This record gives sequence, C-alpha cells and structure tokens, in this order.
Amino acid sequence: MRVRSAILGLCVSAGCYTSVPEEGGEFGTPGLATEYGGSTGFGESSDEGESSGATGMMMSGPTPPMTTADPDPSTSIGEETGGSTSVGEASTGGEATTSDDTTSGGPPADCPRVRVLTPGDVLNVRPEPSTAMEPVGTLANGTIVDVVEVVQGEVLEGNGTWYHVANDSVMGFVWGGLVECTLDEPFAGEFFLPLECGKQATISQGNNGDFSHQGNSFYAFDFSLGLGTPMVAVADGTVMAVYGGTMPGDPCYDGGGQECSNAANYVVLLHGDGTQSIYAHLSEPKVAQDQFVGRGTVVGLSGSTGWSTGPHAHVAREEGCGNPWCQSIEMKFADVGGDGIPDTNEVVVSGNCP
Repeated sequence: MRVRSAILGLCVSAGCYTSVPEEGGEFGTPGLATEYGGSTGFGESSDEGESSGATGMMMSGPTPPMTTADPDPSTSIGEETGGSTSVGEASTGGEATTSDDTTSGGPPADCPRVRVLTPGDVLNVRPEPSTAMEPVGTLANGTIVDVVEVVQGEVLEGNGTWYHVANDSVMGFVWGGLVECTLDEPFAGEFFLPLECGKQATISQGNNGDFSHQGNSFYAFDFSLGLGTPMVAVADGTVMAVYGGTMPGDPCYDGGGQECSNAANYVVLLHGDGTQSIYAHLSEPKVAQDQFVGRGTVVGLSGSTGWSTGPHAHVAREEGCGNPWCQSIEMKFADVGGDGIPDTNEVVVSGNCP
C-alpha cells in the first residue's frame, strides 16, 4: 500500500502520488507505463486540408504553414522503461516516526543541489525536518535548489533524510524521498532561440497560430528550417525524454497524416525552474536520456518526422508535468526584440551564443 504524500503533508494536492494511466500524450511509442501526477493533454489540432498520405507534404487547398497536429490519444508516450514505480516511495506500512538522531553536516561533494520530484504538484518546505509545523513555502516540480546541509529528522516510509535547502525565495527543509541530488545549476532565468549562434530562420507559425497552435500548443513555435539543421537548447537542462525511433526509410520519416502521430522524433529538456522544453519532428536526436545539456548545445537535427506537413521544428516551453507533451506556457526569447515573442512570418536571428 502506498502512503500518499498529501497525507504526510509533503506536497499540496490530494493526488500528488496518483499515477497517470499507462497511455496518453503526444509524440510517443507504445509501451511506456508512466507514473506521474501531472496532466498529459494533447497537442495541436488537425486540419482537414492536410493530406493523410504517409509521406511528403501533399495537401488539398491552400498550403498552410509547416506544422504538426495531435497524435492519436489512445497511444502512449516516450520509450519503454521496463518496470517502474510511482513518484515517491513504497510504504513500509508503519506510521511516520521521528528519529532520535539529528546529526547533520554540510552538503556532500556529490550533492551540492537537489531537484524536486513531484510531477503535477509542488513540494512543501518546512521550518524543521518534520511535518509537524506548517510549511514556510513550496517548490515546483523540477526546481533546483542549493543544499545547505543534510540532516536526519522525521522518518517517513523508512527514510529519515531531510535536506536543508535555500534559494532566493525560501529556506527550509525538504524530505529526501521527494528530491534527488544533482550537479545541475539552478535556472538562470532566460531562454534563447533554439538555433545556433547567428542562424536565421522564419517563424512559420507562432503562438495562437490559426493552423494548429491552439489549446495545449497555444504557446508553441514552428521554425521553417531545412532538413538537418542543428537545434540547440534554449536554456541549461537535463534530458528527461528522448525518442529517435523513426529512421530514414520508415513510412513517417518524411512526414504524414494522423497515422504518423506517434512517430515524431523528439527531445525534452527539464530546466531548473521546473519547466521543460520540447524539440519535435527531429530527423535525429543528438543527446541521451539523463544527459545534462548546456544552453546552446545541439540536441538534435530538424526534420519532418511524425504528423507533419514538411520540414520544420516544433519548439515549446511547457509545464513540468513529467511527460514529453504537456501544456505549453509562454516563452520569451532574450535574443528577440520587443516583447521577446516572435510572430508568425517574423524572421529571427539567434543570439544563442554561450
């Protein structure tokens, strides 16, 4: 039996340990049993004028911008992970207790920071290493914070390790069962275009695009690019999902209709502020699962894999729901003038020059 962290007072919602169904989301392959509490949602709407052919970009009527559409909602996301367990830890069946040992020390060399692991929820920060007192703040899923020291405190499900953490907004203790040690740096706060330094491109579809950027994909960008253009990280992050199973010669490698909805190659990066970014329709990913990726590092090459009408790159910032395809959220680029949000048909030049 699992002890829900809401009962333990470790995160906010009553469902913060609730598993997501084994199937759902976009850009996936069958077989992944995901265990996150966030929403999966679906991406872009389809267009009746788009061809249902398996390859190419033939379509009837006026040619819309190069873009993509929703996958079949009955299919799962990502790659097979084998056996998996839900976020958090298995209950030992006993009640939470307080350890007599409250020894502490500074942060170990291999754990200068921790990353929050509460997909679909936030983590409570306590004034002491226990759940006895009200929280002094919360941290979003995926947030990276500095470790002040590691202490022993209230034992929850057999684990009495707590981390004394701090950032610019909160200082306190978080339970070790809902964080992981990381060498990644906290998020610096800026995003840059997903193109190599000095590269120019046209936005074929921006936010709230008429063709398909509605709903979950409201804040997405489509970049009109030739095949094989390097796509780079918009900010520092860690690869939380990668799929490259659609290969040259496969029916959906050069695009297609709804039958190709689960064949898009993609990379998803988790950033230090708890949000994530997706780079989709790649011809080839260039990173590996759990790899740290610095801003401006190549993550993949542009393509037209999956449900796509032609070569382009679909890029979006998303909520950190723990799956490759989540609700998109606003992303302002530090290297784009004005409000930082390029419009459809706008030509942009990358200043992503780390």
